Amino acid sequence: MQRDGFRFSKQKHVTFVLRLYYRKRMATATCFPADTRPAFVEFSLLESWLASSSALQLPLHQIESQQQAKGREVQRLLLQAHLQHRGNGDLGPALQLEQADGAALYSHRRLSTRSLTTVFGTVELVRMGYSRPSAPSIFPLDKALALPARSFSYELQRRLVKAAVQNPFLESVQTIAELTGVSVSKRSLEEILPDTARDFDAFYQQRSVATAAGSILVAAVDGKGIPMVKPCLPQPRARLTKGQKANKKRMATVATVFTRAPWVRTPQQVIESLFPTSRPASGDAPPPPRPENKRVWASLLKGKTAVIEEVAEEMDRRDPSRSTTRLALTDGERALQIRVDQKLKVTLILDLMHVLEKLWKAAYVFHPEGSLEADLWVLDRTLRILFGDVGQVVKGIRQCITKRSLSGPKRKTLNAVANYLYRNRSRMRYNQYLANGWPIASGPVEGACKNLIKDRMERSGMRWTEQMAEAIVQLRAIYLSGDFDHYWQFHIDQDQRRLYPAWTVVPK
Repeated sequence: MQRDGFRFSKQKHVTFVLRLYYRKRMATATCFPADTRPAFVEFSLLESWLASSSALQLPLHQIESQQQAKGREVQRLLLQAHLQHRGNGDLGPALQLEQADGAALYSHRRLSTRSLTTVFGTVELVRMGYSRPSAPSIFPLDKALALPARSFSYELQRRLVKAAVQNPFLESVQTIAELTGVSVSKRSLEEILPDTARDFDAFYQQRSVATAAGSILVAAVDGKGIPMVKPCLPQPRARLTKGQKANKKRMATVATVFTRAPWVRTPQQVIESLFPTSRPASGDAPPPPRPENKRVWASLLKGKTAVIEEVAEEMDRRDPSRSTTRLALTDGERALQIRVDQKLKVTLILDLMHVLEKLWKAAYVFHPEGSLEADLWVLDRTLRILFGDVGQVVKGIRQCITKRSLSGPKRKTLNAVANYLYRNRSRMRYNQYLANGWPIASGPVEGACKNLIKDRMERSGMRWTEQMAEAIVQLRAIYLSGDFDHYWQFHIDQDQRRLYPAWTVVPK
């Protein structure tokens, strides 16, 4: 009992000292004018509530919740006082802007009020505006404070965008409301996102990439479908006909560029990683080298050619002297391979994972799915391919068609697999690639397709418009590449240049 009484007395003593301290500062310090008094009053109310008998009976989690809500108003009032200290932006009798058709004089002055929603709540600004006929007004205070055009501060927009690239829009605005107490509509967030993504290309064109230790520069390009909003039909059908779908996907071109150190392996080691048949080796083996300075991005609106050109520009920025080994990994799509080969001027490698998909299709012609025989068939052909015997595998498949007199779908499937392997044989010299320590599978771009698009844009019920899909893909690419904070500052700088032209003050 004495201990509890001692604590209570000590708490009352601390509260009393704090009140005296703030009263003295308010009464004597010239740097705390009357504008700050509402904040100090609100703080005193919060302080009194924490020391009240009712609060002393509450559990800690309720204290935390209520203190956070009450403390937001203190911070909002302090920010409001700060803005009042900044003045109204009155620079003089007139401003002059240099324009293409000559100098323009903004001489009409008028005070106006603007509301701004911040992470602490809504604040009001009284600022001087300069105007002229048939032209928008200029507000020097807005430029001095680096305010956005929208009624939401850049910091609030940053938090909203960062939440939206990870979670659904409604969940994002609810999360921000819970964390800050500021409610933003889902529609407002949808309007913010395309504006935020508008500087994506300019950011990466000017960005410099640190030199990595890896001596292999790898690019990979693939495609991934995004479910789109179905256009409205003049006569909606009660039931879809055969072959019709509720929504259609549009293919986005996904690209990744990274640097990697060589990793020499044998075909047997690759087989062991793909078909683990024995107990894993001890941890003495060094781990595989990880991609360095990996950048992933995608585009729905740009064509494959434009994205591949961006890949070429990214590789040139990373390796202007072309001193590294340049590789590109793709699937077996002819058009994509032709574009990559023409634009990138690199060693083109067929992704081994796509080869395995073809081999599994062929195996299920001869053996039931999931059977041990099918596994052994694919394992044997994969090992031969890794040793450089692609021609023998193709020959064996074609001989099986003839010897077994296969026809119909089985014959069609095996012919397609054999033709695929034969057409890509020059890009399947895996024994040489492994000896050089080169990658033979496009794991990073497959991971990019999943992380960049599937995990965010293919959730249940999600449908996208072209504009919104492009914005989310770009902003999520920035986030996953670790460039979000750098991009946000770049976006603010670019936005300020668009909003506020340079002017000169006309002397009195």
